[in-house]
Amino acid sequence: MERRNFMRTVVAGSAAGGLLGAGPGTLAADANAAGSADRAYMAGLLQRIAEPVLSNMSRGELRNNFALELSPTWDKRDQRVAYMECFARLISGMAPWLGLPESGTAEGRERKRLRQMALQSYANSVDPKSPDYLLWKGQGQALVDSAYFTNALMRTPHALWDPLDAITKRRIIAEVKGLRRVDPPYTNWLLFAAMNEAWLLSIGEESDPIRINLAVRKVNEWYMGDGWIKDGETFHFDYYSSFVMYPMLVEILEVLVRFKAPFWGAKPAELLAQSVRRMQRFGEHLERFVSPGGTFPPVGRSLTYRTAAFQPLGLLAWRKQLPASLPEGQVRAAMQAVHKAVWSAPGNFTRDDFLTIGFVGHQPELGDWYSNNGSMYITSEGFLALGLPETDSYWSAPAQDWTQKKAFSGGKFPKDYPVKY
Repeated sequence: MERRNFMRTVVAGSAAGGLLGAGPGTLAADANAAGSADRAYMAGLLQRIAEPVLSNMSRGELRNNFALELSPTWDKRDQRVAYMECFARLISGMAPWLGLPESGTAEGRERKRLRQMALQSYANSVDPKSPDYLLWKGQGQALVDSAYFTNALMRTPHALWDPLDAITKRRIIAEVKGLRRVDPPYTNWLLFAAMNEAWLLSIGEESDPIRINLAVRKVNEWYMGDGWIKDGETFHFDYYSSFVMYPMLVEILEVLVRFKAPFWGAKPAELLAQSVRRMQRFGEHLERFVSPGGTFPPVGRSLTYRTAAFQPLGLLAWRKQLPASLPEGQVRAAMQAVHKAVWSAPGNFTRDDFLTIGFVGHQPELGDWYSNNGSMYITSEGFLALGLPETDSYWSAPAQDWTQKKAFSGGKFPKDYPVKY
């Protein structure tokens, strides 16, 4: 189905139907009036990515309508893991945007509509009678994606947790606690177990401090220097410090500090400050990876996660923690260039606007043995800066050339030296 007609169909009767039916251009026009064309582009793109997932899952029709695509090297695990990957990864990256206050703008109306869909999707995800009840049992992969599921609730509890009914809340808590049966390997999986426990701690539930403390200590042991963290005992040159290591480590430590939770050595505040500084240094590397045209190195595992490679920069922007070396206008301009380089290519979406497996376009051969098209929704982690309101300086600061754009135009740019923290 042609995209415009599809989007009109899924929003028929809604207050925003005309907006979506007209496509992202209407969002852009609305935002241009406020001097926020960059934000309009990002909001329109995230809306396009999210719409098919949330509209279907909120009706209990995701499993029926989301045609699965598996990597050519798929390891034969239960294919139903894809539905939890799809919803949980998407909602984690969307959460900051969905958590913004209601407003009467075109973007605000869309945000409210998608948030209502997300809340119903959460209810369906744990309702055994729903066709979209997720695969919580029987597969270790559920631990991985439950961490993104709870991370969203932790990022914006006022928007995604507090409004849920009591039965749904009890079901979510029970399913998450049930995943303690999964024994995580000594890799980034330790952080998935810890994220669930940190979320439980944040809502006043009993949590397991051993799972949290072990993950924090091991990740710090794996720190290599100059902003880079190994994923386990062996270094891999990839973007897992973006996909998992830094964001989850920092957000887990934030909970420990906020709730004064017990921790070995009792210095979580110091560890948090150290981790943020290291993430800032890693962010400097990420910014320097962006070419003058917005492309970035296709290295390492999970290339098909697309713009999730820049999650640390988005998180730092959302937290207002970008280092002085990375002005907001410079980071925003670089991120706009990256998203346009990736998402302007044909083949990123199916005819029904679900994501395909690929790095830039449809490239199924790039899928790893654990990859399916549900996995691809982790790309939403590249949109965290949308959690800043339209009036924030991140959106109003004048755009600036990023490092490589300065360098390859003969301009002045700062030299780069390693750090020791």
